[in-house]
Amino acid sequence: MTPYQGIFKRVEKKYLLDREQYRALTRRLAPHLIPDRYPVSTIGSLYYDTPNHALIRASLEKPVYKEKLRLRSYGIPSSDTVVFLEIKKKYRGVVYKRRVGLTHAQAQRWMEGNSAPVPGDNPQIAHEIEWFRQFYPGLRPAMLLSYERTAWQGRDSSDLRVTFDENIRWREEQTALDRGFWGHSLLPAGSVLMELKIPGAMPVWLAEILGELRIYSTSYSKYGGAYRAARQGGIICA
Repeated sequence: MTPYQGIFKRVEKKYLLDREQYRALTRRLAPHLIPDRYPVSTIGSLYYDTPNHALIRASLEKPVYKEKLRLRSYGIPSSDTVVFLEIKKKYRGVVYKRRVGLTHAQAQRWMEGNSAPVPGDNPQIAHEIEWFRQFYPGLRPAMLLSYERTAWQGRDSSDLRVTFDENIRWREEQTALDRGFWGHSLLPAGSVLMELKIPGAMPVWLAEILGELRIYSTSYSKYGGAYRAARQGGIICA
């Protein structure tokens, strides 16, 4: 298996952009950024939840601490494609992500309760995921989200990552990642979700560009937005 990063700790800020803002911003950012290691990808994220959606309902209440469990793939996986089973936690504005890499078939068997945890390169993370699975009774596939991502990193610091997600789709039926990436559109046509991932304070040059363009961060969750849209209809920021 190709080496991968299993533990992340960072501040994440999100921005909803229209097409004009996106074009203006990318022009201003260009001198400061270089393509990420994986600059263009199609991502699928399968979120697990309880039958009464306890995890996303708690998250939407904006508590000090919240957590999610998801299975992520880059491209539509086959049974032997490496995917990532991830716990994502947020505490007082700081995001902690811990993940293990395994094949799609292994992940499905594990989450269905048909096999022991797959330790990967870090058995401790595997034990944490298994504890999470046991702690929430009835945990099951709840929502599949997919989108096209363009990723950049700081020219002077790889700790800064800037991603742009487009064509965000969601569905609650046929949620297996290998069923393909299709579903209901989450945002209006032309909209882009930008995420800044930084270890701490935002670089001054970046704050100045965002301020000059009057682009402001927002509280937004793809899963939360899709959950609300599925129940209320329309496009809803979570």
